[in-house]
Amino acid sequence: MITSKRLTAGVGIALATLAAGLGTAIPAAADEAPAAPSPKVELVLDVSGSMRTRDIDGQSRMAAAKQAFNDVLDAVPEQVRLGIRTLGANYPGEDREVGCKDTRQLYPVGPLDRTEAKAAVATLAPTGFTPIGPALLGAADDLEGGDGSRRIVLITDGEDTCGPLDPCEVAREIAARGTHLVVDTLGLVPNAKIRQQLTCIAEATGGTYTAVQHKEELSGRVKQLVDRAAEPTVTPVATEGAESCAAAPELKPGLYTDRAEIAQHRWYRVEVLPGQELRASASVAADRAVDDDYGVLLRAVTVHGREIVRGSEAGTGRTDVISSGLRYPKAEAEDGDDGDGKPAAEAVCLQLAHSFSAPASVKRSPGLPVELTVDLVDGPGSASDVAAFGLGRGWWLLGALVLTGLVAGLLTGWLSRWRVAVWRTN
Repeated sequence: MITSKRLTAGVGIALATLAAGLGTAIPAAADEAPAAPSPKVELVLDVSGSMRTRDIDGQSRMAAAKQAFNDVLDAVPEQVRLGIRTLGANYPGEDREVGCKDTRQLYPVGPLDRTEAKAAVATLAPTGFTPIGPALLGAADDLEGGDGSRRIVLITDGEDTCGPLDPCEVAREIAARGTHLVVDTLGLVPNAKIRQQLTCIAEATGGTYTAVQHKEELSGRVKQLVDRAAEPTVTPVATEGAESCAAAPELKPGLYTDRAEIAQHRWYRVEVLPGQELRASASVAADRAVDDDYGVLLRAVTVHGREIVRGSEAGTGRTDVISSGLRYPKAEAEDGDDGDGKPAAEAVCLQLAHSFSAPASVKRSPGLPVELTVDLVDGPGSASDVAAFGLGRGWWLLGALVLTGLVAGLLTGWLSRWRVAVWRTN
């Protein structure tokens, strides 16, 4: 009897302990932060008859696209919900009305089964028309729901052949829905009309246009766009740079967008406190046909016009974006302040200029897209930092070079005279 009572008591204690553990575990689970919403991406592939053309590294455009898709499917991040939609893949006839409705979802947006998705892509063969507008509308519907980022990646070798539904108007309609859905476009043919249409589609939704002519470029760019969908997004703030430093808008740390016409300089202002370091970068996108040579210059100057530091980049040939940046560490305050015990901030003006040029037939307005990043961080604490040493200020580097040249010249002259004296002696 005693053994039975002890056993019953032991079981009761064990059950009570388990219940207490469960009771504490449930609230702990409830306190966990909710998982971030999954980003959604739909790849929209042109499977029209022109994709048979063999001009990409000796392969047909379709074969190159399939290989790129396989590379991309192998590298899709786990959190991304990916789908595939086709256009012009199913109707082989000549009836325009039927062919211009030829778009369907090949693989649904959701957790990715790589084997199944690759098998679906392998069945594709170049077939029909190029209904880009209907395909974009279908893709936008496929991505409905959820709070994560949404991105359409359109890969095509031609412009829409199914007017009057204008793909640019479709893209503007998608943007007007307010769902923050971005459309990126990739063109497989370097044609001015195709470029103009695909650029218009991308610009309407805040996306990008890229011309690709090699398999590696295609797979690399699509991977990049899919990865970008998985990254935390920051919504840029629209701003308008001024024509002079005095009228420049004040920018706080953040991401900004603007437009800069050809041959136009844009000015912005940042307040930098003693002990802070200003870090700024600017990117200018070539969203239209421009000449081969290009460059971008970002300068930090005082309100009186003295240059503090500059960053520049230049190149030649085809590019979509060119960027440059700078750093300016402001020394700690010694004894000056603005009258209320706080150190006085320095107004630093940022001047952005670019050297893109274009034929007279190219539209100047609106200007080229500009993305500007501004950050203020604690200044470097040791002279081992390049900016703390002063190389970021220009004149320090110049002074160091002058001093080094002077010492080297004196030593060289002294050694030469010594060698001559020894030669004469012997």
